[in-house]
Amino acid sequence: MAFNLPNLLTWQRILAIPLLVCVYMLPFDAWGEPSRNLWATVIFIVASLTDWLDGWLARRLGQQTELGAFLDPVADKLLVCVALVMLLDLDRINAGIAIIIIGREITISALREWMASIGARKSVAVNWMGKVKTAVQMVAIPLLLYHDPIGQFDCQYWGSWMITLAAIQTFISMVYYLKQAWPQLQGRSGA
Repeated sequence: MAFNLPNLLTWQRILAIPLLVCVYMLPFDAWGEPSRNLWATVIFIVASLTDWLDGWLARRLGQQTELGAFLDPVADKLLVCVALVMLLDLDRINAGIAIIIIGREITISALREWMASIGARKSVAVNWMGKVKTAVQMVAIPLLLYHDPIGQFDCQYWGSWMITLAAIQTFISMVYYLKQAWPQLQGRSGA
């Protein structure tokens, strides 16, 4: 069955994306920037938690589906990419960082799709580097969305450092995946 609880959580993550955009783009003048930042952070965190929850539930309940396997990474990448574009628009991240992270997501998604089409998807399967990169992004982005200090803790400062670290990890993981795929890429380049 394609529509089960894990897949519904994935759809919820996709539907949270326009809500995240609306927090900053719609003219809610009464909110003010601190309220917008808080709401955007809450939306992002809740959506991010469903990424872990839907995978855990799918395995636990035996409800893994092809639709879920397709939608889950799409939802993750959309959520991260839209948040990065919003942060870029808010002048909270450097364009180079956004380009590295978004460019890697597009490149590796295309690579995985191509590798799957030739029966070699396992050579570019998600590994620990990709998981660490995702974890660092999922901490950095809420800090940057929240932006304001929490007591002595400067969210923008630490979020900036973490997103820079995530961009470095992103680049390294892209090189790793391309290296893993290189034998297939080399063998098919003349075809």
